[in-house]
Amino acid sequence: MTAIENLANQFANTMWGTPMLLLLVGGGLFLTLYSRLQCFRFLPHAIAILRGRYDDPQAPGQINHAQALSTALSGTLGLGNIAGVAIAISTGGPGAIFWMWVTAIVGVSTKFYTASLAVMFRGQDDNGLLRGGPMYVIREGLGRKWQPLAVIFAIAGMLGTLPLFQANQLLSLLETAITAGNPLSDQQSTFLRLTSSIVLAVLVALVVAGKITRIGALTVRLVPSMVALYLGVTVIAIAEHADRLPGIFALILSDAFSGNAIAGGTLGSMIMIGVRRGAFSNEAGIGTESMAHGEAKTHEPVREGLVAMVGPLIDTLLVCTCTALLILLTGVWQQAEGITGVNMTAAAMATLFPSTGQGLLLIMVALLSFSTMVSFWFYGAKCADFLFGSDKQRYYTIFYISLIVVGSLASLNVINAFLIGVYAVMAFPTMISTLALAPRVNAAARDYFKRLRQNR
Repeated sequence: MTAIENLANQFANTMWGTPMLLLLVGGGLFLTLYSRLQCFRFLPHAIAILRGRYDDPQAPGQINHAQALSTALSGTLGLGNIAGVAIAISTGGPGAIFWMWVTAIVGVSTKFYTASLAVMFRGQDDNGLLRGGPMYVIREGLGRKWQPLAVIFAIAGMLGTLPLFQANQLLSLLETAITAGNPLSDQQSTFLRLTSSIVLAVLVALVVAGKITRIGALTVRLVPSMVALYLGVTVIAIAEHADRLPGIFALILSDAFSGNAIAGGTLGSMIMIGVRRGAFSNEAGIGTESMAHGEAKTHEPVREGLVAMVGPLIDTLLVCTCTALLILLTGVWQQAEGITGVNMTAAAMATLFPSTGQGLLLIMVALLSFSTMVSFWFYGAKCADFLFGSDKQRYYTIFYISLIVVGSLASLNVINAFLIGVYAVMAFPTMISTLALAPRVNAAARDYFKRLRQNR
């Protein structure tokens, strides 16, 4: 382990200690109980909102509800669900998946509150445009004396949404697919990754030039189709191995409370790995996704909160479970020594679908990671605008695009540890402000649901 890798791991482990576990999972559980499960009861209404029934083109904001959710999902769906789950299983064992589920369930309420607040306390940028996100929630909702907390989030948000992980894992899978298991020399590998990353960087630059409206238009078409394709592939795999499913779920549940499947690990470390990967997967309580929800065209903060709560159900309970089942059904997590991240999922797909599996995964990863990179640019750009002003955004964009090339050549372990650590930094101001302002959301929810019942 290099000195940089060791430093990155120490940073991640320090940030993801017991206080973070209590804040993220404990805070989410508190919000679930504090809301009296209201948001869960109105899930059908959330679907109606997503179908456009309550869209108001004249409302403040820039994108409709479906585009806001798709943009938020494009930032969470993708390599966090495909490579991240593989990392969770390889480092924490099958039981880590259970704790990812727990994070998602409490994350439903967390997202309801964070997205509601993102609309309720929108602030103006230096161009006079309405913006949402934890930094504006803190400034507008808690007051200027809390500004340092907003700055901390913006700095961490700018770093945590860099495209390093997506570029690294996408090009790693591309190299594996092209070489068909025949390793390239270091020089050939570097050349392939370098040229491919430059092409990828140009494509991302073309989309982000259109900013949030173009990103919303792209993701609202791309994300649902990719989720449907991934679910379809998983259903076929499950159908062919249905007799093994009870044993797989029993393994997940038993290992969740024992940690026996981890070589030399402990139950506490396995729980922390599951919570980390769950947070990286659905971002509930992290705060990035509320920047997308804060752009929604609506006068009703609670309405966007209901839309946002659908996110963890899709990206963690559905898509992450699909990836976990693919890996556990094939047993590659035990057999593929030295294979980590997206290449482990690729090995599982190749086992289940020898002729088409790797190609299908490459298509899905390419499209989902691309949509993640364009959404992450928006998040990072909003944080940069908050810190330095919108006239400096072009410098951030150049920096962001260049890191697509850097990420393709960097160490996965260093990238993963660094980003996981920064996610924890983002979570502190997000969860503190959410818990402090939760009564305002409850008051707005009571009023909204009362009017909704009266109009039925």
